[in-house]
Amino acid sequence: MLKPEHSHLPAHSDDPGHSDVPAPQGASAHSDCLGVNSVLSRVGDKWTVLVIMLLRERPRRFNELKRMVGGISQRMLTLTLRGLERDGLVTRTVFPTVPPRVDYELTPLGHGLSQPVQALGTWALEHLPEIETARQAFDER
Repeated sequence: MLKPEHSHLPAHSDDPGHSDVPAPQGASAHSDCLGVNSVLSRVGDKWTVLVIMLLRERPRRFNELKRMVGGISQRMLTLTLRGLERDGLVTRTVFPTVPPRVDYELTPLGHGLSQPVQALGTWALEHLPEIETARQAFDER
């Protein structure tokens, strides 16, 4: 099984070394695909989608998010929030209180992403019965 970072098409057996030849034109298309892949890996993650939807309404604290996102571990929520912060989609604000209060909030870029994520969630909810029917038919084959 190929790893995602190696998911390019294999060279044809009748063209040895094809994958080693640099492409003079369209080379930027490959790097564009890699860039888009890294973004889609982040925003396509199920935990990311849920966190973005919860932060769409207002800033939230870590434990509030953890309670609201059923089934997520503390470690996975931490990794998800860190990744969102790294990608510029979420800001983390620490308030100097005892104990320290930390709020997570969508950035303008994150709010822009929340719109298509909301549309995807709405579509999934509306089509869930059809998808479940298709899955059941497939599994019965």
